[in-house]
Amino acid sequence: MFASLMVVLLTGVPARADSWRDRQWYFGPMRLEEAQRLGKGGAGVTVAVVDTGVDTRIRDLQGATVPGWIVTRDEPSDNVDTGPHGTGMATLIAGRGHGDGAGLLGVAPRSKVMPIRPVNDDLLVSNGIKWAADHGAKVVNMSFNLASDQVLADAIAEAYANDVVLVGSAGNGGGKVTKPGAFPHVIAVGSVGRDNRIASFSNRGPEVDLVTYGVGIPVARPGNRYDVTNGTSVSSALVAGAVALIRARYPDMRADEVVDRLMSTAVDRGPEGRDNSYGVGQMDLMAALTAPRAAPTEKATVPPTETGARAPAAGSSTEDHGLPPWLIVAVGALVLVVGVSVLMLLRARRSS
Repeated sequence: MFASLMVVLLTGVPARADSWRDRQWYFGPMRLEEAQRLGKGGAGVTVAVVDTGVDTRIRDLQGATVPGWIVTRDEPSDNVDTGPHGTGMATLIAGRGHGDGAGLLGVAPRSKVMPIRPVNDDLLVSNGIKWAADHGAKVVNMSFNLASDQVLADAIAEAYANDVVLVGSAGNGGGKVTKPGAFPHVIAVGSVGRDNRIASFSNRGPEVDLVTYGVGIPVARPGNRYDVTNGTSVSSALVAGAVALIRARYPDMRADEVVDRLMSTAVDRGPEGRDNSYGVGQMDLMAALTAPRAAPTEKATVPPTETGARAPAAGSSTEDHGLPPWLIVAVGALVLVVGVSVLMLLRARRSS
């Protein structure tokens, strides 16, 4: 059902686990070791992986997951993967490897993954996103495509308003950007290869926001196996891990500012400026982690009221009363004094 967005398997032959760390070639150009130090490895950040489930028993995810939710059965998700896809995405985000340099490391190896499934119904996905946001997820990764309607768009908008960053794959096949990536408030991620050029399979359109590597990426599979994969699914997971690093480095940073940092620091690719293949450009994680932070404006520091309106600053008023009351009294008194004086003067003239 999800073949169009499932990772394209290049090899399915198991190999020595410790050889797979060396295959994570993107660590170099992304400067991930340095980024992980700056971003504290994503410590304290929970990433909801809305997918096929996660095999939490594999070695590379030990200690890297928190209880999730199987929406259709209304029960926690644990040691459940109905396909290899979700486990691969979870490892790209929060993989911790095992032993001495063996296995795979995620972009944010100290973050936590929260598995949410299934992904074959927009109402179920909407409920899963709401549940994840209510249970502490600050990032949501959606590496799938789904014919969706307004109910999912509303759930995404609500999560974003509640300070959750949502990342989605642009889709494979070279066609139009698929949902949920095409929805507002979702960072729609396309793929580039090692040469930083757009991958032939990466979908295109005005909804594309950002691109990152998505060709020849190693992932873990259930049963402690490994594969090499292509697809915008893996690109989305890499960006979700990057968001975890940013949120760990700047825990007070709101979702909209996190998104703005990723977009404003991207490296422009292809035609100058934003385009339908690369979006604003290729993610530059180190720039997003180190760019100067703009001083908050007065409006940004004023908390909203219960009705959603901005609360007035201290000493100010929401109504226009004109002149201050003391000045009105003073002017009135002056007018009265002048009036009495004129009246007395007129009476004095008449009596004379």
